[in-house]
Amino acid sequence: AVEEKAAELALTSKYKSEFLANMSHELRTPLNSILILGQQLVDNPSGNLTTKQVEYARTIHSAGTDLLNLISDILDLSKIESGTVTVEAEEITLAAVRDAVERNFRHVADSRNLGFVITADTTLPRSVITDSKRLQQILKNLLSNAFKFTSQGKVSFAVSVAKSGWTPEHPLLKRAPMVIAFEVTDTGIGIPPEKQKIIFEAFQQADAGTSRKYGGTGLGLAICRELANLLGGEIRLTSTPGQGSTFTLYLPQTYAGPTAHKQPKIEQQSHVQVLPPPVIEEVPDDRDVIKEGDPVVLIVEDDPHYARVLLGLARDKGLKGIVAMRGNVALSLAREFKPSAITLDIFLPDMLGWTVLSHLKQDPETRHIPVQIITMEEERQHGLERGAFSYMIKPVTTEGLDSAFARIQEFSKRQVKRLLVVDDDPVTRQNIVELIGHSDVEITTVGSGAEAWDLMNDRAFDCVVLDLRLPDISGFELLERIQNESALRDLPIVVFTGKELTADEETRLRTMAKSIVIKGVQSPERLLDETALFLHRVITDLPQKKQDMLRRLHQTDEALANRKVLVVDDDVRNIFALTGLLERHQMQVLSASNGREAIDMLETTPEISMVLMDIMMPGMDGYATMKMIRSEAKHKLLPIIALTAKAMKGDREKCLEAGASDYIAKPVNTEQLLSLMRVWLHR
Repeated sequence: AVEEKAAELALTSKYKSEFLANMSHELRTPLNSILILGQQLVDNPSGNLTTKQVEYARTIHSAGTDLLNLISDILDLSKIESGTVTVEAEEITLAAVRDAVERNFRHVADSRNLGFVITADTTLPRSVITDSKRLQQILKNLLSNAFKFTSQGKVSFAVSVAKSGWTPEHPLLKRAPMVIAFEVTDTGIGIPPEKQKIIFEAFQQADAGTSRKYGGTGLGLAICRELANLLGGEIRLTSTPGQGSTFTLYLPQTYAGPTAHKQPKIEQQSHVQVLPPPVIEEVPDDRDVIKEGDPVVLIVEDDPHYARVLLGLARDKGLKGIVAMRGNVALSLAREFKPSAITLDIFLPDMLGWTVLSHLKQDPETRHIPVQIITMEEERQHGLERGAFSYMIKPVTTEGLDSAFARIQEFSKRQVKRLLVVDDDPVTRQNIVELIGHSDVEITTVGSGAEAWDLMNDRAFDCVVLDLRLPDISGFELLERIQNESALRDLPIVVFTGKELTADEETRLRTMAKSIVIKGVQSPERLLDETALFLHRVITDLPQKKQDMLRRLHQTDEALANRKVLVVDDDVRNIFALTGLLERHQMQVLSASNGREAIDMLETTPEISMVLMDIMMPGMDGYATMKMIRSEAKHKLLPIIALTAKAMKGDREKCLEAGASDYIAKPVNTEQLLSLMRVWLHR
């Protein structure tokens, strides 16, 4: 009887999880259209709406956003209570936590004329092992409340090592070798003693009743409490009405499982408990002994054995090594340590290496770092086009790795990079020198293909700018010679030409050159940007005028304009909303209402640059569609961004495993979507 009851409860839990996923999809799909179209009306791109109409649109968008937040809170709480939320523990630096708090709330404090103080204990460890996303969710809720209920004074955020303060009999905190306290203090309205015991319950608020001054659902603190228990900690409150409140989150430094803080309800007794994080073998590295000025290499590799080999070789070369086994950790470590070089595997558990490379090359803080790709031969050109320093083919020999480290080390040591400009027009050559020139680059110019060939064989260059029209040989012929010379094969070449290219010529060039810039209105900015990428220039060291040129270029729609994007969604409202948004940014939008139609369209329509793929569709869902698209070699590197309601655990991983390049949750934040598309289409 017990076994039958357990099986029945497990089945009920499964159905509850599926209901949550479907309900999330059904609620968020119409919201997606409301928010996207509402934002477009607010922007009023045609300028034909009155001020009052724009205000109406703003109200619609704001109401839709409030509804989305309520739906998200209810679903979050339901998923936690049903036991379908898992903890994905990983190392997160406390510096990254503080930076995120500063980034997300400094502008809130400034807009409300409140003080905002962030402090950290000097005895803190460098990092904690917990679920980064859930920790950020708790802190965001606590800080949002602090600012909401504070009209004057300040809000403080402090991180420290705690020796006490939590419930003395707490089963995990009392045994934890180290406990970290995240403390949020405000000078707001405070909470009466009789309310302090109930505000952590769902839909309960300190400011309740029909005449309440403050809005909200009363779910935020209930979610915080449940998430804190999930992470093996707890939240404590001290408050004085009229003076303010302090909420303190206590967490073990290393996640060791959820807190069994209360007797589970009978319907939960047979349910699968919260899963522990996947065991990721740690590779001890040098991050704790790095001093300022040390040459550092970041090794991004999910195979611990291979990571240890790379780490050993790096140390042999006199480099300090840091190991990241996930893409998101790699991006965080790159920003924190500013390594001299990065070795990057393409197949990582959480995202493709191409995604990591794209983010690195779009961030001015990390764009200059040479990235050594570890990939397959057929992907070589793709990596080099996206700004990789070099590539290696697995399996790699020790001699090959040793040579690669030596090459990166030599390149990183050189403060001045070498550029060769090949153009038969002396005025154009001089203009390029003035555009690109600075103390960090040495520029040599020649007017013929023969001179260029002799120079490239005589000395090493880091990048070449090449015009196709030369007086002796064509640029095509010179490019073919370079491709046939193994020592020059990976030399980055930017074709800078005024020649109208046929489709065949452009295809041919793409196999030999890293980039093509057509001389025109925005060509100076493009040329500066492309050469800066391949010379691995530190953008922040350039003159302000050149920095401004690059910033303007990256903020424009140049990466999106005239590109064909395929939107795959079974809901015509979503297609309509996304089409309107993308056409405003000069994109050509095609649509398909199911997976089979999308595959047929890719086969019959040339030059589709990107696919936006809905996941939940009848017949063939987004996962199956992406797998089928990726099975075709010609679509192997096509950027596919998955759009999903993000209801179930593992959605993101399933999207990436099925072949998605990246992932965004519904309802789609338009700026986030456009930013993601620029990252993938910029190259």
